[in-house]
Amino acid sequence: MAENGRGAEWNGRKGEIWVVNHERIDRMLAPLGRAALDKAAPKPGETVLDVGCGAGTTTFQLAEKVGASGGVLGVDISEPMLRLARKRAATAAPGLAVRFELADAATHALPRAQFDLLFSRFGVMFFADPVAAFANLHNAMKAGGRLCFVCWRPAAENELVSLPARAVKGLIPPAPPAEPNAPGPFSFGDPARVTSILSAAGFSHIALEPFGCRMLYGVGETRDGAIEDAVEQAFETGPFSRVLAELQGDVREQAREAVRAAFAERAEDGGVFIEGNAWIVTALVERI
Repeated sequence: MAENGRGAEWNGRKGEIWVVNHERIDRMLAPLGRAALDKAAPKPGETVLDVGCGAGTTTFQLAEKVGASGGVLGVDISEPMLRLARKRAATAAPGLAVRFELADAATHALPRAQFDLLFSRFGVMFFADPVAAFANLHNAMKAGGRLCFVCWRPAAENELVSLPARAVKGLIPPAPPAEPNAPGPFSFGDPARVTSILSAAGFSHIALEPFGCRMLYGVGETRDGAIEDAVEQAFETGPFSRVLAELQGDVREQAREAVRAAFAERAEDGGVFIEGNAWIVTALVERI
């Protein structure tokens, strides 16, 4: 894996927080992951590379599709999350060919022309040099292989960020504008940029399909419990969590109440729902 700040972060407190919250995260991302999996259409006997596999949920889903005659390799830079994935493997994918590797997919020496399918659920937007990273992944794919990943559309189109940001507006100073192409969860929001990156890396027949859905963000035995669950997730794992984590004292409590009020407007029977918008990206590998 890469010895950089990103790796240190995911092998430290952030990785441990995601381990604790993996069920929450999987629940929220489930409809987006299913849509990408349907688009990828893994077939029995295929070999699949799952990039940014985290705690292994998508790896297990892929393994069920390719069966015992196929195989899935899940790679991630977070050792805490991979420990959980390996622990889950015995019950989540019994008898299926699943393995996990601690590696930075951007630079790791993957076997050449090995995989039929490259898949990722929100795991490819963090590469420091995305063209080089996807070129490395391209080399690992068989001729005629398929790429399919799901990534966020811009932050303004996703209530993961926009809802808490609106809630605390006026309570905290506005954040400086983010560099749109810097590695991060929303760095692939521009479809022209994604197409350019994949084309430069050697992929062809590139397509981006918009996908929007309601995401279940908070659950609880009561309405108030679901709202509180949503608030906790926003403060612990949401893309806006770093901003919220820096708040102290009365300002933090005021921000928490404002975020709680915003989620209360999204509460209904079954939990707290927010709007999520993503791209499902597909491409092919053509070699002479």
